[in-house]
Formats: sequence, C-alpha cells, structure tokens
Amino acid sequence: MIQRYEIKEISEIFSNKSKLENWLKIELLVLEYYSKINKISESDFLFLKNNLKINEDKINELEQITKHDVIAFIESLNLCVDSDIKKWIHFGLTSTDVVDTANALAFKEANKIILNSINSLLKTIKKLAYKYKMTYQMGRTHGIHAEVTTFGLKMALWYDELNRHKKRFINAANEIQVGKISGAVGTFANTGIKLQEYVCKKLKINSANISTQIIQRDIHANYFSVLNIIGLSINKFATELRHYSRTEINEVNEFFYKNQKGSSAMPHKKNPITLENICGLSRLLSGYSLTINENVNLWNERDISHSSNERVIFLDAITIIVNILNKFENVLSNIIVNKNNMLKNINLTYRTCFSQTLLLKLIEKNNFDSRQKIYELVQKIAFDSYNNKIDFEKMLLNSEIRNYLDEFEIKNIFSKEYHTKYINEIYKRVFENGK
Repeated sequence: MIQRYEIKEISEIFSNKSKLENWLKIELLVLEYYSKINKISESDFLFLKNNLKINEDKINELEQITKHDVIAFIESLNLCVDSDIKKWIHFGLTSTDVVDTANALAFKEANKIILNSINSLLKTIKKLAYKYKMTYQMGRTHGIHAEVTTFGLKMALWYDELNRHKKRFINAANEIQVGKISGAVGTFANTGIKLQEYVCKKLKINSANISTQIIQRDIHANYFSVLNIIGLSINKFATELRHYSRTEINEVNEFFYKNQKGSSAMPHKKNPITLENICGLSRLLSGYSLTINENVNLWNERDISHSSNERVIFLDAITIIVNILNKFENVLSNIIVNKNNMLKNINLTYRTCFSQTLLLKLIEKNNFDSRQKIYELVQKIAFDSYNNKIDFEKMLLNSEIRNYLDEFEIKNIFSKEYHTKYINEIYKRVFENGK
C-alpha cells in the first residue's frame, strides 16, 4: 500500500514481521500437540519452544537461494537448534498449512478494525438521520425533481443499507477466519485430524471441515466481494452528496478547512475532494474483488496463481475499505447542510412537484371516465406552470380544477407534511425493528 493511504495498524498486521511471528506460533502449536500425544517428549518441545527464533535477515538470505519463502523460514529455524530434534519442525505439514492458517489470524485482527469503522459510520449516519429527520428536501428520480422527501430519510436509507452490509461482513469475517492443517493434498494422512482441531482451537479460529493443500478460495471471494459491496454503497452515498454539492444545487457541502485550497488555478474553488477520493478508491476495490474471484479456479489440489496477487490484495483491499469507511465518516461528521437551499429547490419548479398529490386527490374525490383524462389535465397545467414560471397553486386556482376542488382543498395539496406522515413508522422499522 502506498504511503498516502497506508494505515499503520493494518500494515503491521500484514507486515512480514507479523507474518513470520504467526508462522512460528503455528509451528510451535504443532510441536506442542506432538508433545501432547507423545510423538516428542515434553522436554524436547520446551527446548524447541525456547530456542526457535525468527531471523528475518537470514530468512531473506535463504529465500534468495531456495526461491521458497516457507522453506527459507523452516531452514532458518533449523539453524537455531544444534540437535536432531529439529527434524520434528514442520513434520507432516505443507507450506500452506502454515500460510493459510496464518492468514486467518491476520484477517481476524483486521476484521476488528473494519467492524469498528462500520460501527462508527453507522453511529454517525444515525445521528444525522435524527438531526435532519424533518429537513425537507427535493427527491429526484432520473436526476429530475420528483416529490418531497427529507434529508433524514436519506440518512435512514443509508443506515439500513450499511446495516445489511454489517451483517454480511460479520458472516464473511467469521468464514474467512479459518485454518487448515491437513497436509499436502488435504487428506490428513500425515497429520491426523486432531492436530488441526488442536491448533485452530488454540488460535481461536475456525477449523476447516475439508480442504486441499489450501483453504478453498470461494471463501476469500465471498469476503472480498462483501468488502467491495460495502465500497460500492459508500461510493453511491458519496456520489449523491457530490451531486448535492454542485453549485446550482448547493444543498450540502463538504467541510472546507482553514488554509485548504481547492484549485491551483482558481482561488474561489471548494471541491468535494474527499467524496471524490472515496469514489476513486471504490473503483480500485472493485478491481481487486474481480481478481480475487478469479482465484477460485485453481488447478486440482492447488497451484500458486493466487499467491502473487493475494500478497498485494489482502493488505491493499482491507486498507482501502477502512480508508473509505473512515473518510466517509469524517465527511458526514463535518458535513454542512444548507436547509434554506433545500427549501428553495423544492420551489424551483414552481411547486409542480405536488402534481401527483393533486392527481390522487382528484381521482379519489371525483367520478372521472378515466384516470388518463385527469392525468392529462394535471400534466397540462403543470407544464404551463413551469414553462410560464407561474406558481402551480396560482395556476390551479385559476383553472378548471376549481370545478372539482375548492380553494382550501387546493391549498392542502401543497402540504409538505403530507409526504412525511409515515416517517415515524419508517424510522421505527429502520432503527428499532431493523437491528
């Protein structure tokens, strides 16, 4: 991960140092199990436990010769012990017994960070949902003014969506926290079944029901697909806010810090740069998800075509999703909501956005030959209102609609509260029933 987006805590989890420490932890647990079943003596195990040390420089040197990182690691451990008991190191194992099980440990730690970021964002969105519960805003379909909604309802929608992602993530996170120590092709012939159960229980991770030389990559495809879907939703949220930030709309603004600059050429600029950054990172996450999906298809009991890209993607994709979550949480925590402009924009089309309320009222109250006839009547008046820049209510009061509705009924058509009469029930569904 490039320094610009690096998150130190995550980089440490996937660092070479942490990886080697986890490899050693697994090798020692295997030896511990062998002592439990009397394959080796307890004293031999304790000797190995006390003397096996990680020497990164030596491992790197040996890897230049062996061209195999796990073999280099094992040979470096052998150099720590001047005794024939070193023959028990890595006994019965294959490289990926160690690598995939260690990956599970890394995912376990990283998943705590991701979940904390999701929870923090959910908390912020919920706060905004209640703060702007009755802040009226123009709803838009196809980018065109539709009917009145509230900014709080939009936040409630985002909360509900992210909450679904949280549930998906918890399931995917649990699934990927799985180890395997079943040998070269997954038969347990050289390890026995109980060894895997022992090690995984000690590491507090799941134990694979069955594996080949590797944990099957459908698990990884699912996990990174969930991360990608979270990114896609936040990309959508960010795009929505970018839309509202446009000069002509100006309903929300990303916070602009003191001494911040928007453009090297135009001093007046205040650009939604963090939101744009989020959208760009989400695209990268989608690319990583595609690559991980292709790793599902490996030859027979395994090949290593997945290994090279996983060395990049595991760190990068997790770093990216945490960046996306944290950046969006920061944007929302400092967002500027222009309530007056939201009201102004509701009236921008001369209140023709209340046309459906009128249509339904007319249908409900009067006996027309067809819905189409009254629809065309309302449409004509609405178009005339917009094209002639005359308030829709004024147009109605001077139209044939007066043959069907009195002045009081027409004025009630323009009640914004009509569109929020079920808002409390919606909030109950999202924030109480939807937990």
